[in-house]
Amino acid sequence: MKPAPITAAPLDAAARKAIAPLVCYPVETLPRPDLARYRAVRDDVTLVERLVIPPREAGTWTVPAGHFCRILCIEGPQVADLNLFNLNNLEERFYSGKTRALNGTHVGLGDQLFSSFPHMRPMATITHDTLDWYGFDDFGGAVHDVIGTRCDPYTHNLLSHGGQYHHCCHSNLTRAFAAHTGKPLAEAERYIHDVLNVFMCTGFTRDTGQYFMKASPVRVGDYLEFFAEIDLLGCMSVCPGGDCSSEHSSDVAACHPLAVEVWRPAALPEGWAPAPENGYDRSHGL
Repeated sequence: MKPAPITAAPLDAAARKAIAPLVCYPVETLPRPDLARYRAVRDDVTLVERLVIPPREAGTWTVPAGHFCRILCIEGPQVADLNLFNLNNLEERFYSGKTRALNGTHVGLGDQLFSSFPHMRPMATITHDTLDWYGFDDFGGAVHDVIGTRCDPYTHNLLSHGGQYHHCCHSNLTRAFAAHTGKPLAEAERYIHDVLNVFMCTGFTRDTGQYFMKASPVRVGDYLEFFAEIDLLGCMSVCPGGDCSSEHSSDVAACHPLAVEVWRPAALPEGWAPAPENGYDRSHGL
């Protein structure tokens, strides 16, 4: 529990709190994808890869630029933690913080997933989401968050006073990335980054501002699909919390596998080209 305030409220406290907020990043000038062009090519696609990732484990796969990638619920409610990398430069990776700043706490249809500095460009565009009906519930919860960092063994150790747990999403991602790249675990771990929490239903409590999770609304047949704007390496952990209705970092929560599918369209969207690197000159005023 946080301690009670020790500072008396000033006389103008109510007036200060009543000041209207401003959106930090007005996005009226942010280029938005034309979803109709993506959907126009989605009707003629060929499945080129299908991967099933077991519970409490992670897997990797590649998505060439111009392909669709679908994350699919196949057996029961389950959430996952997704990392994305530029396949040709692993230093460029998904930047959840800037994606959150530009799109909001949760992403969905039409949102783009941005990469890290100095590249900062769209890596992927969300083109289909069968949970787009959910919106925000009465608790302030929504799906596909870019808030949480990923469950990890360090926080688990801290909160459990020394407990050792090796199937947190951070460790799952580390093992899978190391296996794919051949990097030693200690080096591979440095590449693992804050995630897109696929299917996870989360928000912040209104009284304490704490990050909460609740049972995911995902059901068998639901999916999240994105279009690769550059060549991608995907790395995803099937969370040991299952649908996150009770706990995470757990060997007892009901967990289910998830499938990943990569689809090649017969044609590319009209006018499409791989996303260019960010145009900032990197002089930083010097």
